[in-house]
Amino acid sequence: MLVKHEETENKGIFFAEEDGKKIGEMTYSKAGPGKIIIDHTEVDPEEKGKGIGSVLLEKAVEYARENNTKILPLCPFAKAQFDRDVNIRDVLF
Repeated sequence: MLVKHEETENKGIFFAEEDGKKIGEMTYSKAGPGKIIIDHTEVDPEEKGKGIGSVLLEKAVEYARENNTKILPLCPFAKAQFDRDVNIRDVLF
């Protein structure tokens, strides 16, 4: 599995690919300097239960740490992950 990141002026996406097929994505909106809002996570139904959403969130947290950015998780999946894992809360907004 390969995770890629694309960004525009106002939005961004982390997406997972396997054999050239997109199998999951996590989207965010920029909310001013140093802040992003994770608004959506989706995994291909055939790929559910394989931890793809967690890998995407790991990449988002890595990105936030490297870019001194805080995350507001509005997506229910991302919010649940932050509630569960104290080790990633350093990037919470």
